[in-house]
Amino acid sequence: MSEPSLLDRVRARLAVADEVPSRAGVAALVRAEAGGLLGDRDVLLAARDAVDELAGAGPLEPLLRLPGVTDVLVNGPGEVWLDRGAGLERAAGVRFPDDDAVRRLAVRLAASAGRRLDDAAPWVDVGLPGGTRLHAVLPPVSAGGTCLSLRVLRRCAQALADLEVLGALPGESGELVRAVVARRVAFLVTGGTGSGKTTLLSALLGEVAPAERLVLCEDAAELTPPHPHVVRLLTRPPNVEGAGAVGLRDLVRQALRMRPDRLVVGEVRGPEVVDLLAALNTGHDGGCGTLHANRATEVPARLEALGVAAGLGRAAVHSQTAAALDVVLHLRRTPAGRRVAEIGLLRRQGELVVVEPGWRADGGPCPAGDALRRLLTGP
Repeated sequence: MSEPSLLDRVRARLAVADEVPSRAGVAALVRAEAGGLLGDRDVLLAARDAVDELAGAGPLEPLLRLPGVTDVLVNGPGEVWLDRGAGLERAAGVRFPDDDAVRRLAVRLAASAGRRLDDAAPWVDVGLPGGTRLHAVLPPVSAGGTCLSLRVLRRCAQALADLEVLGALPGESGELVRAVVARRVAFLVTGGTGSGKTTLLSALLGEVAPAERLVLCEDAAELTPPHPHVVRLLTRPPNVEGAGAVGLRDLVRQALRMRPDRLVVGEVRGPEVVDLLAALNTGHDGGCGTLHANRATEVPARLEALGVAAGLGRAAVHSQTAAALDVVLHLRRTPAGRRVAEIGLLRRQGELVVVEPGWRADGGPCPAGDALRRLLTGP
């Protein structure tokens, strides 16, 4: 009988352990099992391979380490895709032996974040210890096999000047967005998935005066504004018993008691919109957040849908929005990169709120252009 490999020996030791394997724990076991048989370089390589296989994302781990990768998607054992900023592409040479291997990986990743994934709980959406976001769905809910979606959350450390160099702020948009921050105007950064909303918001928060206190409410720690006074609050998923969850709405309520000069919601996507609108109507100028929307004109409808689902009436949502928010900074993802495409002004139209263009990158009509400039340059 052949001698068990180093990886098999480490796997056997982990099988009798009482806890989910950590990266540090796997690396320590590799060193212990290797003894003096391997040189330092070989031990490091073996440790990395073992960590990838037993505590990381297995065959997906090298993809997650590639520069610029934002998403790694698995649609079954033979279908692995990645996005490096230019759309989805097939991951050549990466596949799983069978669907059971995909399922084992999904279950292990979920367990590493303290979540359950099995036939009784066939999907999970959770942040992994390394910062990657995991969404997984098991059969028969996913008819074609186990589906994995891994979103790489890369911290946004670019300043506004960096974005200007990259061409993300065409024309006079750089001057206008700086004025939005300086005038303490309440705003939303909007756009589709991967359009650069979090990157722009983080850069804008770096323009806030150093004497102001920023309180950030996020699902994951993505915003890293270059600012001396930042307080960060993070949501927490429920434990395996389904208890102990902390949502964005809870964070917004706590943030209001922490004397924020700027209240920031990393992504408005649920009932927290009610508390955010209420907060911005009670003297918290300059509040901001991000919101998924394909077009700037769709922002009032998105806020209405979120607000009504949280218990507000349609008229109340529009009334609160008109009093709370002023400006929409809309981004688009183009083949040339992520760009500010439009700066819109929220205005009343009867009982409803609409977004009218005040500046457009394509030079199109801007009926709110004069009003936007008065707002940003007035006394």
